[in-house]
Amino acid sequence: MSTSSPEAVKKLLENMQTDLRSLSMECKKKFPPVKEAAESGIVKIKTIAARNTDILAALKENSSEVVQPFLMGCGTKEPKITQLCLAAIQRLMSHEVVSEAAAGNIINMLWQLMENGLEELKLLQTVLVLLTTNTVVHDEVLSKAIVLCFRLHFTKDNITNNTAAATVRQVVTVVFERMVAEDERFKGIVEHPPPVQGNTNRRSVSTLRPSAKDAYMLFQDLCQLVNADAPYWLVGMTEMTRTFGLELLESVLNDFPGVFLQHQEFSFLLKERVCPLVIKLFSPNIKFRQGSSSAASPAPVEKPYFPICMRLLRVVSVLIKHFYTLLVTECEIFLSLLVKFLDGEKPQWLRAVAVESVHRLCVQPHLLRSFCQSYDMKQHSTKVFRDIVNALGSFIQSLFIVPNGGNTAAVSAPPGGSGLGAQGTAQGGPGTGGVNGTLTTQAAFEYRGTWIPLMTVSVQGSAKATYLEMLDKVEPPSIPEGYAMSVAFSALLDLVRGITSMIERELRIEEEAAAEFREAHPDQEWKLQPGAHLVWEEMVGACWCGLLAALSLLLDASTDEAATENILKAELTMASLCGRLGLVTPRDAFITAICKASLPPHYALTVLSSNAANLSSKAYSIQGQSVQIISPSSESHQQVVAVGQPLTAQPQGTVVLTAKNIQCMRTLLNLAHCHGAVLGTSWQLVLATLQHLVWILGLKPGVGGALKPGRAVEGPSTVLTTAVMTDLPVISNILSRLFESSQYLDDVSLHHLINALCSLSLEAMEMAYGNNKEPSLFAVAKLLETGLVNMDRIEILWRPLTGHLLEVCQHPNSRMREWGAEALTALIKAGLAYKHDPPLAQNQRLQLLLLNPLKELSNVLHADIRQKQLESVLQILQSQGDSLGPGWPLVLGVIGAIRNDQGESLIRTAFQCLQLVVTDFLPTMPCTCLQIVVDVAGSFGLQNQELNISLTSIGLLWNISDYFFQRGEAITQELEREEEALQKQAQEKGEPLNRPFHPAPPFDCLWLCLYAKLGELCVDPRPAVRKSAGQTLFSTIAAHGTLLQQPTWHIVVWKVLFQLLDCVRTSSTTADKEKIESGGGNILIHHSRDTAEKQWAETWVLTLAGVARIFNTRRYLLQQLGDFFEAWEVLLNHIQSAALSKNNEVSLAALKSFQEILQIVTPVRDSDRAGDALAAMGVPLVLIDPLSASGPGRPLVRSDSLVERLTRYNGAELQAPPPGEESALEDAALWWSAWNTWYRTGTDSTRPPSGPTEKLSFIPSQPFLTALIQIFPALYQHIKGNFSMEDLKKLGVILHGAVSVPISSDASPFILPSYTEAVLTSLQEAVLTALDVLQKAICVGPENLQVMYPAIFEQLLLFVEFSCKPPQYGRMETKHVANAKYNQAEWVALNYVPFAERSLEVVVDLYHKTACHKAVINEKVLQNIIKTLRMPLGLKYACPSESTWKLAVSSLLKVLSIGLPVARQHASSGKFDTMWPELANAFEDFLFTKSTPPDNLSIQEFQKNEAIDVEVVQLISTEILPFANFIPKDFVGQIMTMLNKGSIHSQSPSFTEAEIDVRMREEFSKVCFETLLQFSFSNKVSTPQEGYISRMALSVLLKRSQDVLRRYVEDERLSGRCPLPRQQVTEIIFVLKAISTLMDSLKKTQPENVDGNTWAQVIALYPTLVECITCSSSEVSSALKEALGPFKDFMQPPVSKVQNGES
Repeated sequence: MSTSSPEAVKKLLENMQTDLRSLSMECKKKFPPVKEAAESGIVKIKTIAARNTDILAALKENSSEVVQPFLMGCGTKEPKITQLCLAAIQRLMSHEVVSEAAAGNIINMLWQLMENGLEELKLLQTVLVLLTTNTVVHDEVLSKAIVLCFRLHFTKDNITNNTAAATVRQVVTVVFERMVAEDERFKGIVEHPPPVQGNTNRRSVSTLRPSAKDAYMLFQDLCQLVNADAPYWLVGMTEMTRTFGLELLESVLNDFPGVFLQHQEFSFLLKERVCPLVIKLFSPNIKFRQGSSSAASPAPVEKPYFPICMRLLRVVSVLIKHFYTLLVTECEIFLSLLVKFLDGEKPQWLRAVAVESVHRLCVQPHLLRSFCQSYDMKQHSTKVFRDIVNALGSFIQSLFIVPNGGNTAAVSAPPGGSGLGAQGTAQGGPGTGGVNGTLTTQAAFEYRGTWIPLMTVSVQGSAKATYLEMLDKVEPPSIPEGYAMSVAFSALLDLVRGITSMIERELRIEEEAAAEFREAHPDQEWKLQPGAHLVWEEMVGACWCGLLAALSLLLDASTDEAATENILKAELTMASLCGRLGLVTPRDAFITAICKASLPPHYALTVLSSNAANLSSKAYSIQGQSVQIISPSSESHQQVVAVGQPLTAQPQGTVVLTAKNIQCMRTLLNLAHCHGAVLGTSWQLVLATLQHLVWILGLKPGVGGALKPGRAVEGPSTVLTTAVMTDLPVISNILSRLFESSQYLDDVSLHHLINALCSLSLEAMEMAYGNNKEPSLFAVAKLLETGLVNMDRIEILWRPLTGHLLEVCQHPNSRMREWGAEALTALIKAGLAYKHDPPLAQNQRLQLLLLNPLKELSNVLHADIRQKQLESVLQILQSQGDSLGPGWPLVLGVIGAIRNDQGESLIRTAFQCLQLVVTDFLPTMPCTCLQIVVDVAGSFGLQNQELNISLTSIGLLWNISDYFFQRGEAITQELEREEEALQKQAQEKGEPLNRPFHPAPPFDCLWLCLYAKLGELCVDPRPAVRKSAGQTLFSTIAAHGTLLQQPTWHIVVWKVLFQLLDCVRTSSTTADKEKIESGGGNILIHHSRDTAEKQWAETWVLTLAGVARIFNTRRYLLQQLGDFFEAWEVLLNHIQSAALSKNNEVSLAALKSFQEILQIVTPVRDSDRAGDALAAMGVPLVLIDPLSASGPGRPLVRSDSLVERLTRYNGAELQAPPPGEESALEDAALWWSAWNTWYRTGTDSTRPPSGPTEKLSFIPSQPFLTALIQIFPALYQHIKGNFSMEDLKKLGVILHGAVSVPISSDASPFILPSYTEAVLTSLQEAVLTALDVLQKAICVGPENLQVMYPAIFEQLLLFVEFSCKPPQYGRMETKHVANAKYNQAEWVALNYVPFAERSLEVVVDLYHKTACHKAVINEKVLQNIIKTLRMPLGLKYACPSESTWKLAVSSLLKVLSIGLPVARQHASSGKFDTMWPELANAFEDFLFTKSTPPDNLSIQEFQKNEAIDVEVVQLISTEILPFANFIPKDFVGQIMTMLNKGSIHSQSPSFTEAEIDVRMREEFSKVCFETLLQFSFSNKVSTPQEGYISRMALSVLLKRSQDVLRRYVEDERLSGRCPLPRQQVTEIIFVLKAISTLMDSLKKTQPENVDGNTWAQVIALYPTLVECITCSSSEVSSALKEALGPFKDFMQPPVSKVQNGES
């Protein structure tokens, strides 16, 4: 209910009347005037109430009268009455019905009461009500009221004093509140300009309004009073205290700053009165030095007085807070004083209140900023802000030093502690605090033995002072230990918090503005306001040194986790702010402080201590005073949580980490995590520290670079307490998160981070040099982590990142390298797998950038790194193989970067990659890379570490060729597109296109590269590789050659095939002949391959065969090339040199190739019939030699049949060229070229060695010679047209030479038949076949060919001679087979008999056909035959083989049966004249051979032989003698002589008795004799001479018989009983048989033909015969019997003459 509501008014009226009635009652007796006044007052009130509607206004008008009774009542000085009156007056006041005049009266009345000392409290109450309820009291009245209150303040009564003080304060406040209200009322009205200022001390107050004037006067007098001067306005003051005055001043200044700021008059007061006053009052405090005695100074120094000093500081705080702008200079003085009060020499209480004042400033960052702007940033001005901060710092430092500043406790036992060692709990251990001994943990600072407890002094951000509020204390209070420190600590923290939050807020606003501006005007640059930045930088610049010094010291000394946390937070925010403002030095300084705190004490970390001197002199310098470190146990109040190894190059002892270190580490992590963007170069510091901590804690990097707790590798193991064990995963996690958050850094900051990590890593590398200690892998692991999380902008950091990791990969320390490689490969794999935008497929540059380091790794020599590289290639292929695209050349380059000095496992891994590429990725890679794949596969073939890989890689080349074949068209198109592009580029640059095999089309070039690679492999040092490569090369050419364009074949032939042949030939001819020992282990080398030479021989064989096959199968295609003839010549040259090589295997194979290119197809075995089907289709059959079966494990004819393919590419082979003139001519040239080669080969290989046989180098083998000769017939078919006599002679030489070659004794058992078998060797067969072919050709050939017959005869006859006279091979010693037992002889002559005999048969046949040919007659062939046969005939039993002479005889007989008629026919021409003597000699030599039959000749054999002799004689009798008249006489004479000789002399002296009659060749003699006789008595004797010859012969015969008989009889008689010699007996028997034969002949002959003389001789024998009868030999007897028998025919009576005249 308000005071003006009707109810209230009604109530007021009632109350007033009641009061007046009470008053009149009280005063009835003693004070009648008062009673009357009261009663009249009642009437008055009633009247007013009745008359007026606005009762209150009326009351106020008449208030003087209304109040009068009450005033009179007070005047009675009766307590009861006075109280009643005062209460009534107060009621009136509270209803505001007191006028100005009434108020004056009331005040006067109160003054009297005051002077009389009555109702003091009630008075104060009344004054207060009067002044607060309305504004009627002004000027002097007001001043009187105020004085009244002041007077009451100084009474003896304590309660009154206090109440009065409160009232005074309230009244002062009311005065100023009125002024403020007044100002509000006049706000809108324009003021008149103030008059010109005079220089008067007292400003004119005429310009002020009433309330303001009151306030002004009051304030001015308060200043006067404090200054102990008389007041101007507060008249009647009797006493006053400074303390109270200062309090009042402070409250006015604090509560009504606006008044002073808005009104110049007041500002003037402030400047002119208040400030000088304060400075004057401060003087005792300034001069005073604690501990300096008054004696020392001339005048006694006034001691500082706590109440005044404290109140002055409060005033100063207010002045600075509110009127700083007005009082810039004055504030500078105040602040300087304040700083001085913190001095160590000032009393403790003074320092405490000073520090509280400073704290008050510290919570006002804007004020601090103003200081900075007004002082620090002005020239020639005190650096006030800096001084404040420094002073705070010094103050804190001094507390640790000044002996009585803190409790200098023994280190081991802080107060309330009982010997806390390292085993205490985290915050300094359980201290037994308090009397009751309960366990408390006292937060405190401890530094070098000084222990200062920490108390909670104020809430964060507010400066709640303790001692500045002790307004009732007169004596300086005792300051508890640690209080000042705690306040200073709070002040520091608040200062940091305030400044940083203020600046950061403003920065944020500025950034938002900038962002908005950029959005609105994207084209314009945002202009910074430099002013604000300058101020911020100046502020930080001014305070950082002091802050850092203080905070570092506190951090070092702190034993309380919370305090430590606060300090660290302050350092952190400062570091971050400096970073944001770009102040590098302070930023680094704060970060260094945190870093140092994270590490164990005195830890040698070069980054942190710029000079090592800090470590050597372990002294801390604080404000110029040096304090010796007490001992490292200054850390004893810290809980040790970990013991580990320092990260140093030389192993040292262990270091200890405390809980505080870990706490600092977390701050450091926090700093890096949240403020990474502003760290810049100080990343170096942060990361170096983290690296050391991680090392000490034994964290090791795991997958992806995250650090996991691991055991230390060497030295004493890291010891971790459970406390820290639980922390480790968290720390490790934060560490990882820290690097993950690098994705939010801008590019520049990210580069700083990377650079820092790189240089850290470089240091770690330096340290790891030269020892195999576990290196620190922190930097490498974190580079990896950073790379992984920044994949989206990997380009900007890829080069520095990978560049560094590549260096790491080359480090000698294996663990270091391994991680470098791990990081690098992980990054590359992640980079390739990351979903980039645009994707890698469209961003080739990025893809190549990512793959490039992988390629660079190939330059690293360490195998482990290469292994890692290749493993990652394998993984990349498995995961991203399909999308490598342009990266293929790089990847293939890596796979192919193998060298022989690398280990097997490396090569194996690389090869796995290659296999994967070939099996899975050929279709996905650009075709331009196919050539690289071929090269790489080839390089694996050429490596010599692992044979199996070489062989498998050749298989891969085959697979690649297969792929080319299947995808031919697609590859061709792509390559041609590429080619066009390259061509264009090359033209633009004006250079020729640089590509291997350039003129050939690109697809063909691919093939050529493949062939060239295989070609290189064909001459590899290892035989197995050569073999496999050779087979593959020829198989690919055979299988896929059809794809090549015709001109490309030119390159294949010349650049691939012939080049290969050249290399192989060179290598083979220079290969080592040393025996290769079996290759260790169980590998045995066959003797045919036990030298390098033999192994190369195999290669030569394969290569030559392959090339020959290509020439054979691709003949038509190759013939269309311009230079086929040259190629043919070169090939033949190769074949020749191979054939003449000193290796049987090679030479034989060369001939096979020769056969193949001449298309001499050897008979096809059943197993090869498959070829027939192809042949039937017109596909030339490729002879697949078992030596050179097609590629590795693949049949040559693939499922898509050969024919299909040939027709698809309609290969040239199917259309043979028309048989035109040119081609025929060209063919002839080719064949003749082949003949020349054959001739040269034959001549050189069969030419016998000329020198002595010791130096015998090489004798061609039989199979070789056979093959050589077997080539001739086929070759001859093509050259017979122009085959001349000259050529025939050449051929003869070769045939003869070939047959003469002996066989090595090793081979003889395989080639030679056993001696008894008459079998030809295949070579001999071949020779005869060759001659046969010739002879047949001549036979059907034209006339002019037939002149060659004699030559052929000559050749054959030469061979016939071999039967008796084996050919000599040079001067070689050969043994006959029979003696060549075991290998005593090195070379064995062949058994030439069968050959000679076969030749003889051929001669006979041939002669049979050709006897009448002119050439045969003219060239005396028959004579030659006879001449040749003379030798075996003459040797007869002495012939090497019995069959020889028998064959010779039969041949002679056959030949003669044909030849003699011819000879007779041509007798007149004389062409046969020389033949007859030969023939005679031949008969002579044969029939009367000088050789004796062998002893073991059986009778049957002998009889057979005799039959042969008889046959000859029969021939003479049938073919020669009957035609004697056509035959030269001498010849006939010779024949007769022979027959004569045969008829008698036929015995051989070696017969046994039993056989004698058989062995006498009786049959032969008989035939001879008969023939002789037959021709002797022939009646056809044309000339007497002939008859004479036969008669002559007969008489000789008879005479001889007579002699023999006579001699026998004589000897028989003489010998007596002894038997005669065997020969003689034989002879006599023969003679006897001859006689009986003669007798038979004579009987058959016509008597007229027998000469009488003969008869006489025959008869004359009789007596002699009779004489022989006495002989003792039964044989002789029986012969004699036969001889005597025929004589009976002579026994007839003689024709007696008596008959005519009988007597």
